[in-house]
Order: sequence, then structure tokens, then C-alpha cells
Amino acid sequence: MNVLAYLHAANLRQLLVNIRGIALDLGTDLRMMSLYLRTAAVLAAVALIFVGSGRGILFFMPVLAVYLLACALLSALSLWRQDPPAQQLNWAILDAVFVTAVLYQHILGAPVAQPHGLTTASLVIPFLFLSHVGMTLRGRLIVLFSSLVFCAWLVMLAAMAWRHEREAPGAFWQVFLSLDFGLALTFGLTAMSTGLLAVDHQRGRRETLRIDRWRHNLARFFSPFVVAELQEAGRSLSLQRRPAAIMFVDLRDFTSYAEHASPAHLAHVLTEYRQVVAGTVFAFGGTVDKFIGDGVMAVFGQPAARDDDAEQALSCALALCDRLEVWKPFQTDDHVTFQAGIGVHYGMVIGGVLESGSHDEFTVFGDAVNVARRLESLTKELGATLVVSFALLARTPKARETGGWIFKKGVALTGRRIPINIAYRPRHLKTAGSSNEVNAVTPVPSSSMLRSDVRSPIAFT
Repeated sequence: MNVLAYLHAANLRQLLVNIRGIALDLGTDLRMMSLYLRTAAVLAAVALIFVGSGRGILFFMPVLAVYLLACALLSALSLWRQDPPAQQLNWAILDAVFVTAVLYQHILGAPVAQPHGLTTASLVIPFLFLSHVGMTLRGRLIVLFSSLVFCAWLVMLAAMAWRHEREAPGAFWQVFLSLDFGLALTFGLTAMSTGLLAVDHQRGRRETLRIDRWRHNLARFFSPFVVAELQEAGRSLSLQRRPAAIMFVDLRDFTSYAEHASPAHLAHVLTEYRQVVAGTVFAFGGTVDKFIGDGVMAVFGQPAARDDDAEQALSCALALCDRLEVWKPFQTDDHVTFQAGIGVHYGMVIGGVLESGSHDEFTVFGDAVNVARRLESLTKELGATLVVSFALLARTPKARETGGWIFKKGVALTGRRIPINIAYRPRHLKTAGSSNEVNAVTPVPSSSMLRSDVRSPIAFT
């Protein structure tokens, strides 16, 4: 391979761009950022030691050599291993040992007869490393580092005071409660404040993660508008009675298909079908109350009722009729197609969090739910895709004008004493604007007829 021919201007330019991209990626890596800050802290500590140590530089030369060697080993280990908590723990212990060595040289390293105590340069080092460990925002690391340093600080002050006590009895407390003791307390209070801030940050982070998980879970069943309402302050999820539109969607002959379909194909069909239904429900501001196999229960008006719930529910049902009519699941051996049945009713429900011991459920229940379920069951008998109640149509005057409805009065529902009036759309009927739109078989009823309560059931024809 001719390397010189390959390294022309364009390739060199692209190579430089790639190297720059790698450098930017490394620069944004948290581990590299931590190492950069570590290096800055170490260099600052070394500079302070050389500036303020004076005669003690001979003591710090081997200490610095050991510390820098340990820093190099831990840096290499942090780049090799993917275990940030263990690496941060090692750094905290190493820093505490180094700060203790600095304190030892200035407190106990000098003879009793000579001046001893922290200099300005040596005093900055404990606070410098405290600020660095505080940037991890991990309360345990801050407590570990500051406890090691603070306890060693007090022990060395007590040891120096005891040495003075042996030379001059009665001087212990005078030496112990000196300026250095006040500096140690200042370090302890600063460490405590830093730890409290880190604990508060961790608590806020956990709360944020909990809210994100909560919002993610809600987003699987509610539209974005409903999720936003649930996040508003003071939004109550307790059981309340409210009007709502209930919709049930079910696939015909899905049970027989499930008997011979492979688990992989079955799961794919169900996933695709639920995505179609849930996406359509969310687009019209509805809520997916629950999935029951190939059945879906959706609610319009939960957790708060709106004036256009019935309009949105019927618009959603009509859109689903068209989408499920042309929907063909992929990755099936027999290219199977399904027919759907949809029932929609409008009425009073009880909605909110229903407690049931270990498993609470945010749902709705009541007679309106049962009616909507029965209407969906009627689609098979009537050869219809969509069956709705007059109670729903009474609140959707525009939808009644689209045509294509067949009306039935006094229809008896299983398990319900009072019959209701219904309207349905025959299968394969498209919504308004389609080329094969069918006109209503019977005239569109008046609003008073839609609101009437017919009690004499009639047989289906």
C-alpha cells in the first residue's frame, strides 16, 4: 500500500477532524474531567508545600514522591477499570493520608521548644482537597475524607498539648485550645456544610429520577397533555365521579390465531397493534386505561373531564376504524389480517386510584364502562366495526352529519335491565371523504330522539 499516496490533503484533513472528535469525546468524559481536576489540585498542593514549608521541605520530598506515585497508579487504574465508586473511595483515602502528613509536619514535626502550627500555605491544603472531594457530591466520600482529616487533626493537637504538659504542667488546655483548634473546628464545620449540600443534591437527584420514572410510566398510558395535568400541583388522584367517554377495542378471531402462532409472531402482532391503538388514543387526548390481551380500554375524560371528550372519543374511534382496516402486521408467516370491533359510550364513571393492597390501579369503573364493553361485543353480531350509544352521539352533532350510520332503538344489552339506543357503522365503511362512503340506512335522528330513553327492546334484523 502506498502510504504517501493515501495521505493526501483530504485524508489528512479528515484525520485531523477525527482526532479532534476523539479529543472532544475524551474531554467530555466524566472520568477525564475528574482527572483534570485531580491534577490541578495536586499541582496546587505541591506548589503550596514548596512555598510554605521552609526547612520542612526535606520531609515533604519523600512524601510528595510517594503521593505522586500513588496518584499515577490510581489514575491509570481509573482509566482501565469501570468502577467509579471504588476509585473515588481510594482517592478520598489517599488524599486524607496526604493531608494528615501535611498537618503532622506543621503540628508535631517541630520540637516543643520551637514554634509550631499551621502556616497559611499548609492551612489551604486541607480545604483545597475538601473542595475537590466535595465536587463528587457524594455525602459518604465527604464524610469519610473529612472525618479522617478532622480526627487526625485533633489527635495531633492533643499529642502536641500533651508534650507541652510534660514540659510545663497545666499547659495542656492552653495549648490544645489554641488557634489551630479553631482552624480544625472551621474545617469540620465547612465539611459538614459540604456534606449537607451533597446529601441534599442526592435527595433531589433521587426525587428527579423518581419523577422521571413516574412520568415515563404515565406516558405509556396517558397522552402528553394528561401527563402534564397529572404533574400539576394539587392534582388529586383520589376516586371521583365524573362524566367520561369509554372506548373498547378488540380484535376479531385473535384467540384462534394465538393458538397456532409462534410466541415471537404473537408478541410482534400484539406490540404493533397496541402501538397503533395507543398512538391514536393519545393523539386525540385520551387515556389507555388497560390492555387485556388483544383488548384495549381507553377513556376520554380521565383524570379531568372536558367539554369535548365525546367529540374526541368519536373522532378517535373513526380514525381507528380506518387505520385498523388497512393495518397488516408484518413478520407473520401467513400474512394474517384482523378485523377490529370498537364500542364507545358516554356516561358517568368513578375514576381515580383504586387501592387493592399491594397493587393499586388508576382506572375508571361504573355502568358506563360496562355499556361500552357490551357495545364492543355487539360489533360481531351486527357485522360492524364501530358501535356507539345515542348518549355519545347527542354530544357530537358534527359527527352525526358525516353519514354512514345505521340506527337501532331499544337494544337490550346483556346484564343490563334498561335497553339503549345505538348507532353503528358497517364493516369496511370509510369515514367522510372516502371514495366508498355509504349513506345512512335510516334517517339521522333528532337531538330529542337521541336523548330519549326507549324501554321496549326490538329484535335485530
